[in-house]
Amino acid sequence: MLESGDPAPEVTARNQHGESVTLDFADPTVVYFYPKDFTGGCTIEANDFGDAYPEFEELGVAVYGVSMDDVESHADFADAEGVPFDLLADPDGTVASAFGVPTDEGYTDRLTFLVGDGDVVATYDPALADPAGHAREVLDDARSEFGGE
Repeated sequence: MLESGDPAPEVTARNQHGESVTLDFADPTVVYFYPKDFTGGCTIEANDFGDAYPEFEELGVAVYGVSMDDVESHADFADAEGVPFDLLADPDGTVASAFGVPTDEGYTDRLTFLVGDGDVVATYDPALADPAGHAREVLDDARSEFGGE
C-alpha cells in the first residue's frame, strides 16, 4: 500500500457516465477505495463524502470513489445516492493494484489516499473504524495541508 511521501501513480478508469478519466494528481485529490456499491458502510461513506463535497471543491480538492463494481453499477449507485463526484470502475483491480490496495474476490479493501503535488500526503484505513465521519477527517487534513483553516 502506498504511504505518505510515495509518488501517486497515474491511473485511468471509466466513471459512472462511461467517460475515461485519467488522474495525474497535479492538483490535490482524494481517492477512496470501497468494497461494493449499495452496501451499508459504502453507502454511508459515499454520502459523507457527498455531503462534504462542496467544502472539498472550495479547497480545490477533487474526490474520486473507486471500487471493482462496473460502470453500470456505479451509475445506479451514484443516481440512487446523489453522488456528486466521479465513481471509477475498476473491475480488474488495476487502479487498486497501482495504489497497493488489496483485492479479494472482486472487492477492494476500504482505504483512502490524500494526494497533493503528485505525492501521497496521507493514507487512511477507515475499515478500522465506523465509515461515518471519515470524510470529515480527510477534509480537516486537506484544509491543513492545502491552505484552509
